[in-house]
Amino acid sequence: MKNAIQSKTGVLLLGTVVALLVSVTTFVIAQPPSGRRPPPRGGGGAKPEIEDTKKLNVYADNWFSLYINGELIAVDSIRFMPHNVISVDVFPSYPMTIAVIAKDNADPITAMEYNNTQIGDGGFILKMADGTVTGNHWKAKSIFHGPIDRDTRNPKVRREEMPENWTAVDFDDSDWQSAKEFDEQTVGPKRPFYQHDFEGAKFIWADDLELDNTVLFRVKVDSPPDGSTPKRFPILESN
Repeated sequence: MKNAIQSKTGVLLLGTVVALLVSVTTFVIAQPPSGRRPPPRGGGGAKPEIEDTKKLNVYADNWFSLYINGELIAVDSIRFMPHNVISVDVFPSYPMTIAVIAKDNADPITAMEYNNTQIGDGGFILKMADGTVTGNHWKAKSIFHGPIDRDTRNPKVRREEMPENWTAVDFDDSDWQSAKEFDEQTVGPKRPFYQHDFEGAKFIWADDLELDNTVLFRVKVDSPPDGSTPKRFPILESN
C-alpha cells in the first residue's frame, strides 16, 4: 500500500513538472525576441503606412534644398561633386506647393568655378511617383547672376535678396518667370541620373543655364497628376 501511494505521488509530481515545463516553453515562444517589439496590428487604414508614400527623385547640378508646403523635405548631401541623385519617400498632401532652391557651384565673388578658371552651368530635374515632374509650368527666379556679360577677366555679379517666406504656400510668385526647359544633351547629367526614374520630367533652370547661378523654383500641384485618388486619413486632418 505504501509503495502504491509513493508510486502515485511520483506520477503526480512528474505530471506537475511536465505541465510547468510546457507552460514555460509556451510562454517563451510567445514572447518577441529580446529588444524587439512585436509588429503593430493593422489599424484598418486609420494611419498612413509606408505604402502610402510616393518616391521622389531629384537631380541637381550642383546642389538643392526642397520644401513641400513650407516644410523642409530634402537637402542634397553633396554640395559640389560627384553629382548624385537624392531619392526620398514623401507623404504628399494636396494641394501641394513645392519650393526649391538650386545652386551651381559658383564662386560668390566671381561667379566662376574650378578656381576661377571657367564659367559653370546648372540644371535641375525632379520626378515624384504621383506623376509630378519638372517642366516649364514651374515658376523660376534667378537671385545670383554672373559673370555679367561673360566677362571672365573682370568678373562682376548681380544679386537679389532672397524673398521673404518664398517657400510658403501663400507666397505670391505671380511676377516670377516661367522656368526654361533644357534638353538632356545640353545639361549633360552624370551616371547617377540614368540609374533613377525621371521619365517625363524636363531639366529646368532660369533663362541662362551658365550665368544664372542660384535659382528659386515653385510649383503648385492641386491633385495627383497621374489621376490617382489620394487616401484620406482623418486622424491627420484633425491636427
